[in-house]
Amino acid sequence: MESSSNPSSVRYNVVGSSAVASTSSSSFSPKKVVSYQLDATKSTPNMTVIREERGGSYGGQTVILDTGHATREIGRNNSMFDRNNSTSSVVRNPKAHRSPMKVARAARPSTTSIVRPMQPYDGPINEESPAVSQSDTSDDEECEGCPRERVVSNSSGSKDFCVRNMKLAAFGRREIELAEHELPGLMALRRKVKAEKPLRGARVVACVHLVAQYAVLIETLIDLGAEIRACACNVMSTQNEIASALAEAGVPVFAWRGQTEVDFWWCIDKVVCGDGWQPNMILDDGGDLTHWLAKKYPSILKECRGIVEESVTGAHRLHQIAKAGRLPIPAINLNECVTKSKFDNLYTTRESVIESLKRTTDMMIGGKQALVCGYGDVGKSCCKSLQTMGAHVTVSEVDPICALQACMDGFKIVKVSEVIRTIDLVITATGNKRVITRENMDRMKSGAVLCNMGHSDNEIDVASLKTPELIWERVRSQVDYVNWPDGRRLVLLAEGRVLNQNCSSLPSFVLSITCAAEVVALIELYSAPAGKYKNEVYLLPKRLDEFVALLHLESFDARLTELTDEQVRYMGLQRTGPFKSANYRY
Repeated sequence: MESSSNPSSVRYNVVGSSAVASTSSSSFSPKKVVSYQLDATKSTPNMTVIREERGGSYGGQTVILDTGHATREIGRNNSMFDRNNSTSSVVRNPKAHRSPMKVARAARPSTTSIVRPMQPYDGPINEESPAVSQSDTSDDEECEGCPRERVVSNSSGSKDFCVRNMKLAAFGRREIELAEHELPGLMALRRKVKAEKPLRGARVVACVHLVAQYAVLIETLIDLGAEIRACACNVMSTQNEIASALAEAGVPVFAWRGQTEVDFWWCIDKVVCGDGWQPNMILDDGGDLTHWLAKKYPSILKECRGIVEESVTGAHRLHQIAKAGRLPIPAINLNECVTKSKFDNLYTTRESVIESLKRTTDMMIGGKQALVCGYGDVGKSCCKSLQTMGAHVTVSEVDPICALQACMDGFKIVKVSEVIRTIDLVITATGNKRVITRENMDRMKSGAVLCNMGHSDNEIDVASLKTPELIWERVRSQVDYVNWPDGRRLVLLAEGRVLNQNCSSLPSFVLSITCAAEVVALIELYSAPAGKYKNEVYLLPKRLDEFVALLHLESFDARLTELTDEQVRYMGLQRTGPFKSANYRY
């Protein structure tokens, strides 16, 4: 490496947007190389090798400039150095100031021009690459701009997908493989019926959370014979690396984290209207896909064999359509099936709500005044978790039966308007809209936290907060301050969208139960003889609920007791089940 008379000065070449150390032995030979003289003693730049880079390097690695200050990104349109100063200064990119959480995400293999803060270093340049964490998901800094504006292909040459960054595919594949170990029931189902190909000929259009667990679900459907096109049911829940891994595997997937509303509907349209493609099965979470088909493509919807809906919001929309006599095909409401409501809604919520609050706010939950709106399965789990952590929990509820359950569990039933001034934490879990209104928020104390555990983003009236007099301030990922003119501020999590899908990981084992139930529901509707199901909303048959449970008992080394002949006759049951009536409430 060449150096000037100043021992602290080193000559660097700027290639595109990367700073590469110049050396006579370097194999890097770009078309245009601009040399700059940097004085490390004055402007405190530090040079450090932080990643390999495709296209050329010094000693097999790229050397990136680090200034020892805030994180900076060498943008496509930003000059890295001041050409008029021999001791070149860094031109700061205002978009590049990121929180410490973002710094870990910036250092990733096979990407260009991300520099990270380091301690001042006065020694020689280290040509050995230090460890770089790859444990976090990608974000906008990896590939700026709207993915819809780019056309890329996977290693097989397919371009039938749209994701944020295909460079993350290998990382996403490792996450999917890791999730498979915690999805024992779903994997057992795959092995059990794979040879039969029960979904051969099925063309499934899926609108789900594109996270690792649902990627395993998608690949299970493919292994069982289905063709599938997938998009996200939430604009913020997609793991970009998972979407990329699916795209690399040949799945037509249209999803990325941080979609606009226009992006969201565009992606739904793309999965419905693929070239030479017409779906005959629908897998939905929230009802947006079904709504889009009913509105824009009613003829396609009528040709489908059935709908499997996962969420309470989507199930409510299905019931409304069915009540009006406008449901053209059968549907299974998975949300109210035992294997969803008594497991996913209960155990997933119980673990993830606390984790989400801790990740986003670092708040001490003990001693806080918490209000949970809704005492269904999700609300019950929220209340129990908060109570366990020492919060003082009150509940708002419209259903007298749920309200009585809350009272018997030791929670006081209140009206939102009567207690909102004293509340530190509000969690909505109703599936309804405008549960927390602008009037409520105008009366809340400064620093109160607002979040939602329901599917929709309108349980908290976030739209009413987007007015000129209120100032929004992004604090960290998924955390916003909403500042009032009088100096008060509220803390809004995940922009009012479902908290645990946006701000935490979910327990894979519980999702194994839900995903396995979705698979058997799709098989049931697809393989059912004509006329078995009318154009109504059904629950999963009890025998299939029990089958899904059996798939997971092996993981616990559970040994079921078998009924004797006398007991079978006495109870009027079959030896292999079902063991409960269809209306039994577990």
